[in-house]
Formats: sequence, structure tokens, C-alpha cells
Amino acid sequence: MFALTRDVLSAAGIAGMDLAGVYSIDQRQNEPAIIQVATKFGLRFECFSAEDLEEQTPHLLNPSERVFELVGCHGVAESAALAALRPDGVLVVGKTKSAHATAALAVKR
Repeated sequence: MFALTRDVLSAAGIAGMDLAGVYSIDQRQNEPAIIQVATKFGLRFECFSAEDLEEQTPHLLNPSERVFELVGCHGVAESAALAALRPDGVLVVGKTKSAHATAALAVKR
């Protein structure tokens, strides 16, 4: 997951120290890899409900029916990044996949 994080940060030209936090769906609140990323960068880790994440669907670059079937929202990585910055978030890196995870990056407008 560290490689995925580095890839997303590099794509945006942002350093890890510039991040506000690491965000996901509440179903992943005990996910060791996500916790390790937050810890490595010294960031807070916050989770949102599927209902909260679903509110971001109109703003997603990559909404997914399959993700909706699995967890109850049309995206996790992009939605969580946007939910953390609502209502002022804008995606600068859409959903980026690795073998075992996805990540996205949003900034305040």
C-alpha cells in the first residue's frame, strides 16, 4: 500500500507531509495496511459510513455499480477523499488501483 500511496502523491505533485489525513469506509476501520499508511505519514485515519460516501456519487470520476453491490456506495477511495473535505473538495487524482487497494486524492478548492 505504500507504493500506491507514493504513486498517487507523485501523480499530484504533493508530499506526504502535505496530507490532511487518510480516509476510508467504516467497514475498513481496522484494516492494518490503511492504519500503517496513516501511521507512517503521521496522519489521522477517519472512516465514513457507506451512506456518507454515497452522497459523493455525483462528484466521482469512476463510480462503480460493483462497488455499490459490495459495500453500499458507488466508490470508496474517491468518495472518502471528497467526504473529508466537503463541501470544498475536488479530486486531483481519481481512483488508482494496486493489486489489493485503491487510493484517490482530493484537495480543497
